[in-house]
Amino acid sequence: MAEKKLYFKQNVLVEPLFNQWYVWPNLIPPASAAMYIANSHLKIMESFVSSPQIHVAALKNPAMLGGPFINYAVDRVDEIKKLLDRTRQEQMLMLELAEAIKSLDSMLEVEAKGYSLESFYPKVPDSLRGYVELVYGLHNHASVRFLDGLLYKSKYYNPSSQSMALSLCESDNRSLVVSTPRLKGNDRLFLNVRFNGVGLDALFQMKFVPGSYEQIKESLNVTPEDEALFSLFFTEEEPRAPAAYKGDGVRIRYFGHACLLIEAQGVSILCDPVISYKEQSGIDRYIHTDLPEKIDYVLITHNHQDHVMFETLLQLRHKIKNLIVPKSSGSDRVDPSLKLILRTTGFDNAYEIDELETIEIPGGTIVGLPFLGEHCDLNVRTKLAYRVELQGNSILLAADSNNLESRLYHHVHELFGDIDVLFLGMECDGAPMSWLYGPLFTSPISRKDDQSRRLNGSTYEKGIGIVNILKPKQVYVYAMGQEPWLKFLTSLHYTDESRPIIESNKLVSECLSRGITAERLYVHKEIFLEASTQP
Repeated sequence: MAEKKLYFKQNVLVEPLFNQWYVWPNLIPPASAAMYIANSHLKIMESFVSSPQIHVAALKNPAMLGGPFINYAVDRVDEIKKLLDRTRQEQMLMLELAEAIKSLDSMLEVEAKGYSLESFYPKVPDSLRGYVELVYGLHNHASVRFLDGLLYKSKYYNPSSQSMALSLCESDNRSLVVSTPRLKGNDRLFLNVRFNGVGLDALFQMKFVPGSYEQIKESLNVTPEDEALFSLFFTEEEPRAPAAYKGDGVRIRYFGHACLLIEAQGVSILCDPVISYKEQSGIDRYIHTDLPEKIDYVLITHNHQDHVMFETLLQLRHKIKNLIVPKSSGSDRVDPSLKLILRTTGFDNAYEIDELETIEIPGGTIVGLPFLGEHCDLNVRTKLAYRVELQGNSILLAADSNNLESRLYHHVHELFGDIDVLFLGMECDGAPMSWLYGPLFTSPISRKDDQSRRLNGSTYEKGIGIVNILKPKQVYVYAMGQEPWLKFLTSLHYTDESRPIIESNKLVSECLSRGITAERLYVHKEIFLEASTQP
């Protein structure tokens, strides 16, 4: 009898992990990963093992949800301690690398005063010898350029630390991923698979095309003791078939957060993919079955965990024809090459573009535009806004751009003229620098500096400044992480008195008063643009 073909269920929660911590891009390059292990993961686990009741008490306060607190009950201390001990043992090389980075930074800070750095090479810690270049900036401040291409081929890049946790998604509530490692449970299966493994693509293709259960079980090395749980993730029920947009003009679908699908006949573009699972909480939303069978271009605006989401990208990899990312400086642990990160993890079709570079597409173009701010004044180049021209319509995907200098948009307007549709994030408070980048520093950050340098976007004044210059006919503000299924990434909880809500309300109101279509988006939205012959 022929084996029944099965589908991978639409509500299976997929969490890519590194040492059982939820993966985001900076946990892939060895230099930055080492710093997060040493200065974040170990410290959070040590704190929980020492005083678990403090973590439990802190998380009862909604204002503390974004803090370094593990979201488990006290009775799981032993499991965290085992993970802590295993991390110290298995990641000895990475901890050695982190210590070497700290030592090298300290030496350069104290001794490099503007004269030649050649004499410093023999003093570089042995772990880093041959993996770094020592350089000065124009202000004679010495720094380290990491040779990431070599580091990925070294003993410090260990893909065996990668795994995948699978469970049935029965709620939108998930623990904040930056502070809580994933532990095994009766309903959570860990697969020891590398992110670049072809078995993952075969698994996720089965969300839409039925496949052999026996073959996928074998390719993913599912153990006999895990098979009972693994089998629950499959079904004979055929999902709704994905379908490309066949209508006239341009259709834009908002999937939540900063994720937009732009379609016209002949082309599909998906920006910052963050896709929810099958509806669980009574809130309708677009899910994977609302995407086309193939996605011509995926655009990534910047390297933050809510915009480069491996959880979604790995599930879409078999659909993506071209993955477009911003060009990075590629030399600093705070700004690693996103192209290298993605190619190392199996995205062979990842390409980078620079500011004002153009990609010709059927019926239009994609242009990378400068993206200022939202990165704590750090020298991070991996960020782009995108101007999409399609069927005579111009759409600006501005992401979390902070309008720090309005003349930038005057220059853009001189080159491209008015735009038809503007999408903009307005999280104008933003977390302090230490929340995301603190583990990368090798010396303490003063509270004054930390509080002033934030992951913040545009206020009303800055947002309306963009509107005044680019003259859009439609303005949409992203939901800024308010969808219930995104709390695990952002920990944001707004009220009517929250500054981002007040500022975005003002922008929407002002646009409406001028006759501009405007809205703060939430959960899902469908927008249609008529084809135009005007350039």
